[in-house]
Amino acid sequence: MGDLAAASDSISPMVAILWVFYPMATLVLIELLLRAFSNDDDDDTNGGKGIRVGQMEPIPVPTGA
Repeated sequence: MGDLAAASDSISPMVAILWVFYPMATLVLIELLLRAFSNDDDDDTNGGKGIRVGQMEPIPVPTGA
């Protein structure tokens, strides 16, 4: 039983709290890297005009303001 008490005193509470956040920080970093390298911008085709799902015609956009 003395070995268990000695082993539990060897880690600080701050390090124990940080170990909770290491996996989450790793997942966030992976997500940010994947978003940085993926190109999921879907308005690049057809000159950036909105395309309706049912019809493959560009939506008329008024010119001028």
